[in-house]
Amino acid sequence: MPFTANSLLKRYGTHALITGASEGIGRAFAWQLAKEGMNLILVARREQMLAELASEIIQKYQVECHVLKIDLAIELEVDRLIDMTQAFDIGVVVCNAGFGLAGNFLDNDVNTEMQMIQVNCMALTKMTHHFGRQLKKRGRGAVFLLSSIVATQGIARSANYAATKAYVLSLGEALQVEWRDSGVDLLIVAPGPVDTGFSKRSKMKFGQTTTPELVAKESIQSIGQKSIVHPGGLAKLMKLGIAMTPRFIRVKIISLMMRGMTKELPQ
Repeated sequence: MPFTANSLLKRYGTHALITGASEGIGRAFAWQLAKEGMNLILVARREQMLAELASEIIQKYQVECHVLKIDLAIELEVDRLIDMTQAFDIGVVVCNAGFGLAGNFLDNDVNTEMQMIQVNCMALTKMTHHFGRQLKKRGRGAVFLLSSIVATQGIARSANYAATKAYVLSLGEALQVEWRDSGVDLLIVAPGPVDTGFSKRSKMKFGQTTTPELVAKESIQSIGQKSIVHPGGLAKLMKLGIAMTPRFIRVKIISLMMRGMTKELPQ
């Protein structure tokens, strides 16, 4: 059964940490978790946006909101995040921070490609390891890992991004087995195209999209109930089509779709 009001508090505790909280899916998670009565630790690079979000949430839900300006593309900043959250009894961790880059791999800037691996994989791994240990010690907790519908095959013109999300998917699947008797729930969130600032930064143009609010709501309803969730009807439809298609064909089909979404980039 999906969670009812305040049941997250009873099951996991009072504090939730959300990375990439300034906009999009992370922002939607913040609102949804605050609605459940959880105190928030909001993490992102844009401090002003976080401060404004925190003010709005506090005014509406009267929960605590702590703002941490952290750039997860810098390895030492991950350590700083861990140090700055030692005083909080965190029960929910949302590893949402990430970005994508479209275009032919060899045409893209290699430093940006490496930053993507740092944010999407390395920072997420370090956070999952640290907070996973804390939650296991507590005997309860929840971790949300943001993967993607693209994680199940390679995609031309989004090669590195799809690879980072495949890493998250594989990591999450293994940890669900390792943590089975720990009291810690882990959910892999694998949406399709979502209406966020992601498309602008990744230089892609989406057609139909899902809202960040739906992604957050359906993910929270699924924690402890499912191992993976594909929020929204579009993602579910895409997943169904992918599941019925051999992998080598999926690579070709979705690569063609990606070409259509990146028409303005060099071909």
